[in-house]
Amino acid sequence: MERALYGPGGFYRRELPRNHFSTSAQTPVFAEAVARLAGEVDEALGRPATFDVVDVGAGNGELLGHLASLLDERAHLTAVELRPKPKDLPQRISWRADVPSGVTGLVIACELLDNVPCDAAVVDGEGEVRYEEVDEVGTTRPGDPIEDADAKWLAEWWPIHQVGERAEIGRPREAKWRELAECIDAGTVLAIDYGHTRADRPETGTIVGFRDGRGVGPVPDGTCDITAHVAVDAIPCDRARTQREALRELGLPIDRPPLARAYRDPTGYAVELARASASARLTDRSGLGAHWWMSTSKPGGR
Repeated sequence: MERALYGPGGFYRRELPRNHFSTSAQTPVFAEAVARLAGEVDEALGRPATFDVVDVGAGNGELLGHLASLLDERAHLTAVELRPKPKDLPQRISWRADVPSGVTGLVIACELLDNVPCDAAVVDGEGEVRYEEVDEVGTTRPGDPIEDADAKWLAEWWPIHQVGERAEIGRPREAKWRELAECIDAGTVLAIDYGHTRADRPETGTIVGFRDGRGVGPVPDGTCDITAHVAVDAIPCDRARTQREALRELGLPIDRPPLARAYRDPTGYAVELARASASARLTDRSGLGAHWWMSTSKPGGR
């Protein structure tokens, strides 16, 4: 998974994510909500001289591009991404390959943790839990027995016992979360992702592939995205809530404008209707609205 996504010729080294799938971060209305969140964090920190907004796994920089028109010049916008900076982004957006340190502000990672490579575990025919191996065409088989650290994680967060049961071992996702949390001196770190909790773990796991806007087999040859949902309750964050809940808290407008406005102000009505439609998609309980917002905050001095 690591090699297929991030190695030489890997999917994220050569492909543009927006050509294969859409995310909340590509939506202007989502950027409005993030701007409101940034404003809340900024106020809680006492409006420091420089306020950082760091987007980890920024893709083409769509989110920061929208935020550049919503946040004042005091906001220092930084993208963390493997590919080069697109030429059409505003000059004020910094671009780097590694997560910065000493951040004061907001760190956001939208659909990053699900792409952090992780091992899969499977119960073999004898009832033993083993790592699952995969070859270059996607065929899987049970491999070596699970090592102690991974066995301990499975026992605590995702126990599997029946033949054929699978689990994705979330320790690498926890490590990435801690890396994000440790990069802030003061402010909030937020990860947004597909996920599940102990109450709804899938019996056969969640590893899937995406290519050209559709699901495909998770073949580790670099031709497709490979993703696995996040065990949300294993992430050591302060708070976890659904995107639907989070966006409602931030006051995202989801109600359709009154039809009468279409006669008084057709252009304004069309704009508001488009925003409401985009908001409805972001808060759909069966879609993006079911994503999890995992956050931790560190106070700052005033």
